[in-house]
Amino acid sequence: MSMPDPSRSVRRLDRKLDAITAGRYTPGDFVLADAKDADMAFGLTSAGPSGPAGAAGAGAAGAGAAGAGPYRTRGDFLGDMRALVAQGELDIMLTSASNGERMAQDGSLVASDMTLAVRGNDSTDVWNSRGGRYPALPSRPFRTADLTAIRPFCDLVLYSMTFNNELDYDLATLEAYGAFRREADALGIRHFLEVFNPNAPSGLAGDQVGAFVNDSITRALAGVTGAQRPLFLKVAYNGPDALAELAGYDPSLVVGILGGSSGTTRDTFELLHRCEKYGARVALFGRKIQRAESQLDLVGLMRPVLRGELDPADAVRAYHDALAKAEIAPHRALEADLEVTDPVLRAG
Repeated sequence: MSMPDPSRSVRRLDRKLDAITAGRYTPGDFVLADAKDADMAFGLTSAGPSGPAGAAGAGAAGAGAAGAGPYRTRGDFLGDMRALVAQGELDIMLTSASNGERMAQDGSLVASDMTLAVRGNDSTDVWNSRGGRYPALPSRPFRTADLTAIRPFCDLVLYSMTFNNELDYDLATLEAYGAFRREADALGIRHFLEVFNPNAPSGLAGDQVGAFVNDSITRALAGVTGAQRPLFLKVAYNGPDALAELAGYDPSLVVGILGGSSGTTRDTFELLHRCEKYGARVALFGRKIQRAESQLDLVGLMRPVLRGELDPADAVRAYHDALAKAEIAPHRALEADLEVTDPVLRAG
């Protein structure tokens, strides 16, 4: 089967980003992405544990931590992606290069206005193998993906960086990003930029992280001209002040928030609500979606939260109602699932 031309039309993502950068943003322009690239970080455990929760139907995944096993398969993982593409709520499906190629080949994306993106690099701080210790060591740049092999089926990739306030490591990170930008530009590949919080920081207090990351991003992009700039950012939520500072600095640079750990359902909707309130215009949630009892029902409630039709607590209640109707057992009792457990969200 021939693969679709990724540049064949103006997609919903591009229309939304145009509206955002032109100052015409409304909540309907908020970009939702599912980060289904976890196989490049967690390997075999990416689709989640099997069992009653994992087998609850298309779009469902178990909630156990890595090591709980046994685990769902690559076929299950791809099935989750196809179900969410068919649902039509997402603007971006982010995958590994191998899974993105598979979906492009099998026609899963043909009738969709959603944009496929693939992870363009896998620096060492995302290597989360069971028993591994790589995430505790300062991040080093590394890239498995071959951009020339990606370009026939995808024109948007994610590139990630992590700064640790360590000169040699951070310099190597920036040099690798520069090489990537030049190669991507020559191939006609666009990118969005993920900047993680430091994974092994040197000389940074906890309350300095947000400012350090904001300055690192702004400094790194100050010398980058238009053709090689990222379409948008993907960063951790470091509280309202840090997010508002970054989002307000340069309206032409769209800020997106990454989801982090799975947490409670309230954590998911609360993060979505707050990131939109303080200036983010993109949310890219991975484990928060993948580890939900019903991925489709969770994603289906995100737009009402963004539009202000449901507050985060009411969205949790609606989600539990949907689980009950589908006869899916929740991971937590409703009252526990209504709790905000993420430390940054709890801080205000």
